[in-house]
Amino acid sequence: MSERRWYLVSYDIRHPKRWRKAYKKLCGRGEWLQYSLFRCRLSETEMESLRWELERVLEAEDDLMFVHLCPGCAERIDHRGSEKDWKPPERFEIL
Repeated sequence: MSERRWYLVSYDIRHPKRWRKAYKKLCGRGEWLQYSLFRCRLSETEMESLRWELERVLEAEDDLMFVHLCPGCAERIDHRGSEKDWKPPERFEIL
């Protein structure tokens, strides 16, 4: 099997039915970060297969983006609601 790489998969789908289909295709293949954003670790073949499956769901008005992440960048993604909940600083400094 080829080397697995990290990808951010983002989509902007205008119709709720198509959005649900895309969401279901991504579940189990990556970590759901936000409404239309997943972090996935995929081989080149898996990424192309996923892209092909999503393209079959999407219409011309929809958008899809795969962003390759280096391993360090993928590990540094912090988001609110994750297992490692982001905590705002206790004190804010206004400049």
